[in-house]
Amino acid sequence: MIELDDMRLFRALGVSPSLAAAARLLNLTPPAVTVRLQRIEDRMGVRLATRAARGISLTTEGQRLVQEAVEIMERIESIPSRVSGDLGGVGGHLRVLEISLILSDSPLTSAHGADAVVSIGNVKGSSWIGHYLAPNDRILCASPGLARRMSKLAHPSELTQYPWLTLRENDEDVTRLRFTQADAAEKRSAKAVTVRLDGALSSNDGTVVSDWAVEGLGIVERSEWDAARLIATGKLKRVLPAWRLESAPVMALMPTRQGLTIRQRVFLEAAKRAFDPVSWRS
Repeated sequence: MIELDDMRLFRALGVSPSLAAAARLLNLTPPAVTVRLQRIEDRMGVRLATRAARGISLTTEGQRLVQEAVEIMERIESIPSRVSGDLGGVGGHLRVLEISLILSDSPLTSAHGADAVVSIGNVKGSSWIGHYLAPNDRILCASPGLARRMSKLAHPSELTQYPWLTLRENDEDVTRLRFTQADAAEKRSAKAVTVRLDGALSSNDGTVVSDWAVEGLGIVERSEWDAARLIATGKLKRVLPAWRLESAPVMALMPTRQGLTIRQRVFLEAAKRAFDPVSWRS
């Protein structure tokens, strides 16, 4: 039988890199956490976690139990406000990913147990639910010198004549670009144009690719929020401004389709205020 303390334990494990970190959250000793974990596994008859070189690694069953624990504890902790009807107070801890540089193919790799993850663009093939925070276009940029050479460029198909800098991230097909005309809303017959570009230089780090573009090594596709400052200082110039790429809005991702907790709602409201006005469009 699963007890309430077991749920607390697994919620802590879901947001902790190690048993020692989970023990600190629960005000227990690491050996006590280990014993309790083993007892839960014995009662359930399944392995829930394994020790790894960098800490603890939850099995698929362990990850499922973390999700159940998070939802159950959220429900229990919100009982007083639901019963009393008092929705004004906010309590508990909001578990958000720490700010860190993660060079990974998936932005949600370290998101297990988090209440919210801020992402650039919609995450495909994920059960996480996106909440819109701010606009963010993807744009083509090049150094002023290369942009001058491309000044007569009129159609995306002509991009194949110039060096292309590839940013590889999030398991996306980054060599396939889909364009629509900026005034396509007024031209209902206008069709999208797809162009495949694959240059000699590629990286999974956006800063590196932007630096290459500033140095004149090729054209780059960058998010508006990142390229705006480089364009404002004259280090980069927009290329093909009459054509648009698929946008990548700033999103807050939540792990469940069920009703948001009070903490998550307050976080969303605060995040939306933080992006009003949008700094890269001011």
